[in-house]
Amino acid sequence: MATWGIGPYGNDFAQDWAEDLQESNDLYFIENTLDNVLSAGQADVLEAPFGAEGLAAVETLLRLFGRDGVADEDSQAVDDWVGAIKGRFRPRTDLFEKAGRALDLILSERSELRELWQDSEHYEPWRAGVLAQQARLQA
Repeated sequence: MATWGIGPYGNDFAQDWAEDLQESNDLYFIENTLDNVLSAGQADVLEAPFGAEGLAAVETLLRLFGRDGVADEDSQAVDDWVGAIKGRFRPRTDLFEKAGRALDLILSERSELRELWQDSEHYEPWRAGVLAQQARLQA
């Protein structure tokens, strides 16, 4: 996985996910991604691609309901999509609950993505970013 930033959109998996998001005009793609993360969590290891896509989906959900994170070049496609459909949907408790469980799994010992970050010098800032997502999710 090519990674250039610790943010939720700073890697190839998340950017590919954001590109596929452009085909969507509802919450199905976000929910499907969260379901994939949670289903993959039934295995011994949550593989890194699922974790990276899960972080992108959670961040997109947060942005869609006004709990914005840092806007930058990596988030531009998602921010444009959110701007085009924002206000069409009411917050769904079930989606926020799934997002919280996905973040817990991504931070767990079973997460390959967490393990990859833990082996780098950028683990603490990455972890802090995921914990910030959790806090924004609960706000």
